[in-house]
Amino acid sequence: MTHSLSVLVVIVNYRTPALVVECLRSLEPEVLGYPGARVTVVDNDSRDGSSDLIAEAIESEGWSCWANILASPINGGFSYGNNFAIKPALAEENAPNCFWLLNPDTLVRQGALKTLTDFLCANPKIGICGGGIDGEDGEPWPFSFRFPSIVSELERGLNFGPATRLLRPWMVRREMSNIPERVDWVCGASMMVRREVFESIGMMDEEYFLYFEETDFCIQAQRAGFQCWYVPQSRVLHFAGQSTGVTAKTDRPKRLPAYWFDSRRRYFVKNHGRTYAILADLVLMVAYTLGHFRRLLQGKADSEPPHYLGDFFKHSALQQSRIQGGVVAVNSKN
Repeated sequence: MTHSLSVLVVIVNYRTPALVVECLRSLEPEVLGYPGARVTVVDNDSRDGSSDLIAEAIESEGWSCWANILASPINGGFSYGNNFAIKPALAEENAPNCFWLLNPDTLVRQGALKTLTDFLCANPKIGICGGGIDGEDGEPWPFSFRFPSIVSELERGLNFGPATRLLRPWMVRREMSNIPERVDWVCGASMMVRREVFESIGMMDEEYFLYFEETDFCIQAQRAGFQCWYVPQSRVLHFAGQSTGVTAKTDRPKRLPAYWFDSRRRYFVKNHGRTYAILADLVLMVAYTLGHFRRLLQGKADSEPPHYLGDFFKHSALQQSRIQGGVVAVNSKN
């Protein structure tokens, strides 16, 4: 198949310059083997010398013919950082046909880029596709996702085997097979978006600082008639949580930052309305409380992050003072 789709790969960095350089190194054979591809790294105001270190690597490694770096004036979050590179690219006379959003803490497996572009070439109705993820140990992490709902919040709060088995069709995390399948949304660590999606629904919502932004973007795309697919043959290795520590694998879960709860609340209020969001919050809090007491009675360790219920209530849709005009107000985190 000919390379008929041009691609801009966008990598948003926040204080992980060494990982970005290794990601670029893994991208080199992909880009050199695909003439229509180029890479933009956005440094999200790291203030740790990241921008200079990445720029020096691009120059010294001879990558400047296909890679460049843009310095964002603020740390506006994941959506802001991606938009910072995508907006000017869309305005170009020969704008890229698609955009590959790639985490800085990834290493690209051979053929990952071409597999996604070939898939979009062969399926013009598909607007978004995402690749398969391998963990740090190299083992496949075979999951994509369903959109969150009241039922999925019930399952997540209970966290109980029989309830999980009963409610599995509504669980957010969906275990996948080795064949491409249509899904609700895919992991933003490796997500390719056709240009027409941005032209139809606009840019990623910058009111999300981090988390739920790709979920929101995919539901807007679906409502506009674009399909989203999981393509496991395109693979990246992902060192999860290197910038934030939220999803990093540790012995004990860490307290979730305020922006995680703010993003979750914004997703439900924006996409389902405040009443639905309040019901989802109530369901999760009641289910979580029941699950917590069940684990206490059974003498089982609680795997939830510290202060989870209190933090959840503090940032929930029940706190009406934090809802402005029916849309969640999300504070900037720098």
